[in-house]
Amino acid sequence: MVTLVTFRAYWRFLVVIRRFSPLIVAYWRDRKRFLLFGGGREVDEATQRERADVLLDILLTLGPTFIKLGQLLSTRPDVLPPAYIDVLEGLQDDVPPAPWPESKRVLEAELGPIDETFDEFDTDPISGASLGQVYTARYRGDDVAVKIRRPGIEELVEADLRAIRWSLPIVRRFIGGGRAFSLENLSDEFAKTIREEMDYRREREMLEEIRTNFADNDRIRIPSTYESASSARVLTMEYLPGTKISRIDELDTAGIDRTEIATTLQRVYLQMIVEDGVFHADPHPGNLAVADDGAVIFYDFGMSGRVDPFVQERIVDFYVAVARQDIDAILDTLIAMGTLSPEADRDVMGDVMELAIADARGEDIEQYRVNQIIEQVESTIYEFPLRLPRNLALVLRVATVVEGVCVTLDPEFDFIATATDYLKEEGYYEQTVRDLAEDAGKQAQRTAESLFTVPPKADEFLDRANRGDLHVNVTIEDETGVLDKLAMRIAYSVLLAVGVLSATILYSFADEWRLALVVLALAVPLAIALYRSFRKKRGIRARPQFTRQGMKQRREE
Repeated sequence: MVTLVTFRAYWRFLVVIRRFSPLIVAYWRDRKRFLLFGGGREVDEATQRERADVLLDILLTLGPTFIKLGQLLSTRPDVLPPAYIDVLEGLQDDVPPAPWPESKRVLEAELGPIDETFDEFDTDPISGASLGQVYTARYRGDDVAVKIRRPGIEELVEADLRAIRWSLPIVRRFIGGGRAFSLENLSDEFAKTIREEMDYRREREMLEEIRTNFADNDRIRIPSTYESASSARVLTMEYLPGTKISRIDELDTAGIDRTEIATTLQRVYLQMIVEDGVFHADPHPGNLAVADDGAVIFYDFGMSGRVDPFVQERIVDFYVAVARQDIDAILDTLIAMGTLSPEADRDVMGDVMELAIADARGEDIEQYRVNQIIEQVESTIYEFPLRLPRNLALVLRVATVVEGVCVTLDPEFDFIATATDYLKEEGYYEQTVRDLAEDAGKQAQRTAESLFTVPPKADEFLDRANRGDLHVNVTIEDETGVLDKLAMRIAYSVLLAVGVLSATILYSFADEWRLALVVLALAVPLAIALYRSFRKKRGIRARPQFTRQGMKQRREE
């Protein structure tokens, strides 16, 4: 099997390179207009969208693994620019089902003969995805849905993962150092994610945990599972039919309050993320339905995640800060979560956030659109690449998708008002405001203390300056070598000027043209060195100040 997977990986690598070759050539020309020489060229948003459409077609052509990769890339604004994110967000995990005889072999290899396990079994799948497909059946008198892993998907995924890993050195040549680091992390993350999603034992555990957290909530439905008819490749669960949440006309015909559904959905995800710390991470309309009584039904827990307590607290801070329109608090929260560099220009970022909030306002000043704020932040993340933790990326993705579903249900849905009401009911809002008040009190105390300590120190400083006894030590840090380059260029320029001037004097006044030629010959290497110092990297460029490598190095120091 190892040999087969390795051979398949080599073949898939060649296929991947061939499919991506148009984009590779385009990105190469972005760096060198004529491939081997020439300056770089700017790429506008329209061109980015065209390339994103090409990328989407490539991912769909390459099959299940790359469809999943595209879905993951759509949650990573630190790797791709916003134009690509917009296009990839519409990537649906919908592929033709595998033939029933192949799925039957997987099912019987896990559970034994179908007739002995199930009372009835419908061999026509009700849904098909890249990693698995779902059938309906009856098990011990109950209607159930049976999710079966796609036949042969393990070998294909493993081969594709190797091909992706081998492709990374090529991709890194066309992106910056910060995003190259993000991409390598994303490759490891993707391998872990897709292997977890293929493990139906893990999906069942996550499903049951989330179901337990909402056991007392009659406004949602999460299917129960049957452990005796489940394994790593098969998941049998309760069959819960419903109306797809995006079918607005059918919901209206049934007399269901769409605003109430949107509110329920938003509050459920707030509880998952802020309180429980475990959440369903794929809330697109295909995984959400509405029961006859208006309860929201959740399907497919293969993509799910966890949030650690620190991030939970910062998310609460973010919601409260947005509700209070506190720009400084928003920036502080983004910095604390690691999505914004501490060295970023706060004035510029403050303007970005103010603009985002202004754009998010409707006719009613209390209306916000959190996904617009997140899009502004995502754009900034791409311009200043930072490491975006996997589960935080999933949280950002969930927030935007859920808000999109809620706005589809109710165009006037007030996302922030619902979040604020939830936080107030659970006591988070008051706690956050109280913490802010305590911080303000401590700051006021420190300010009052400074009124007594600073004046004497200021008097001492002024007295020493007046006596001429003030010494100032200045240390210039030049990790990027900018000052060294400037000094070298000045030295080259001075020596070259001296050489040219000496040769001119010797030739004009001393009539020593041979000696003048010798001096000019000695000056030629200086001229070449000076020219190359300007041409080598086309001017002096400081290294980016907040790449992940730099942040990591500073943390280690």
